[in-house]
Amino acid sequence: MPDPRSSRFRLRLAPLFVAATALSACEVGPNYHQPTAPTPQAYKEIQGWTAAQPSDAADRADWWTVFNDPVLNDLEQKVIVSNQNLAAAEAAYRQARAIVSEQRAALWPSVSGTGSATISKAAGGGSVVSGGSVIGGGKGAVSNYSLQLGATWEPDIWGKVRRQIENAKASAQASAADLANVRLSAQLELAADYITLRQLDQQKRFDDDTVKAYEESLTITRNKYNAGTQALSDVDAAETQLHNARAADIALGQQRAVSEHAIAVLTGRPPADVAIDPAPWTLQPVAIPPGVPSTLLQRRPDVAAAERQAAAASASIGVATAGYYPNITLSGSGGTEAQSIGNLFSPQTFFWNAGVSAAETIFNGGLTHAQVQAARAGYDQAVANYRQAVLAAFGQVEDNLSAQRVLAEEQPELSAAVNSADQDLRIVQNQYKAGTVDYTSVVVAETQDYSTHNAELALEANRLTTTVDLIVALGGGWNAGELKRK
Repeated sequence: MPDPRSSRFRLRLAPLFVAATALSACEVGPNYHQPTAPTPQAYKEIQGWTAAQPSDAADRADWWTVFNDPVLNDLEQKVIVSNQNLAAAEAAYRQARAIVSEQRAALWPSVSGTGSATISKAAGGGSVVSGGSVIGGGKGAVSNYSLQLGATWEPDIWGKVRRQIENAKASAQASAADLANVRLSAQLELAADYITLRQLDQQKRFDDDTVKAYEESLTITRNKYNAGTQALSDVDAAETQLHNARAADIALGQQRAVSEHAIAVLTGRPPADVAIDPAPWTLQPVAIPPGVPSTLLQRRPDVAAAERQAAAASASIGVATAGYYPNITLSGSGGTEAQSIGNLFSPQTFFWNAGVSAAETIFNGGLTHAQVQAARAGYDQAVANYRQAVLAAFGQVEDNLSAQRVLAEEQPELSAAVNSADQDLRIVQNQYKAGTVDYTSVVVAETQDYSTHNAELALEANRLTTTVDLIVALGGGWNAGELKRK
């Protein structure tokens, strides 16, 4: 039968547990509200300029597919799987989630169990039993068996543990946003390196054609010199121009190797294992709709991370404030002890004890107050960092919108310059062959044609890079709603 004394004890202890549970609904410290941040009604640089045929694909997580390049698509997938910076950020996020579980464990009682079995015999024929007592007169050994359960619980009366959980969860969400930002940065870097690689491929083709053209010019100049219609200085000038062009053409190989090596590292492979074949210049800039400025705060992982850090800092104020209040601890233990296993569960062998304790810091030299003030200052710092992240995000979007607009307006002017330079070069070359102009005019025309073609290619690459930069500045298809599932 149950021990009536145990029943009376549980009845006396019940109100204490009820009171502790009721008080646990209290949480000291401020409740978090997302800080305000300066948000414009519209983007300044988009006014008066509308992008033609905007691509909605830029709002997807696989935003790089807007360029329709199979090699780029494959490389970007390798970044997601094998990039080591990304792997480190993912491990940091898993660690942050584990810390949330650690903090949650503090809400529950800690229960421990022990068991023992001893046999002893004292000198002089007495037997030693539990507690060191000696029973004389017996010649045999004495056995003792015991089982015991103990529990302690510190009810979260002032909400300190719940604030710690709130802090850990916000920190874990910030870590998830950091992971998304690292992923986006790696994808951006790879896309930029790939654009540079293809730009160098196109530059190589153009430089190869330029070398052939200069070789032809040198042959014509030598023939004219041998015929006595051209000066030796013109031959020297043609040779100098050719050697410079060949040197520049060779140097492109080193520049391309650097881009290829960078791509290898980003995809988590040693450069020796990566070889990307040259390919035609097929990449084209894409019009990117920037959307409404107010949505940017939900689309940028770095902004979301800063906001979650502010939430974590707010919870830290509650953790520090709980230091002003006493800690209440409930404890109890019970078990059974007998000299034979058969009697171990007899009602007469059961025992129990229970208690409650309270601890309050009376004086600590102002430590608690200083901790609260430090937590409040930390929150103010986090809010300022959040607002600065918002301002920086809008600045990046405006910069890239401006670049897109200006480069789009510059493109037809450079294309016209290329056409004019090509036409001028053809005219001068024909005049030179006819002997109506000197070789200096050819050199000037060839140099101008080479420069304009390079400028046009650089502008096209720049437009592609700013397209990528704008997509990333707009969040690269990420949304803060993903953090709610973390």
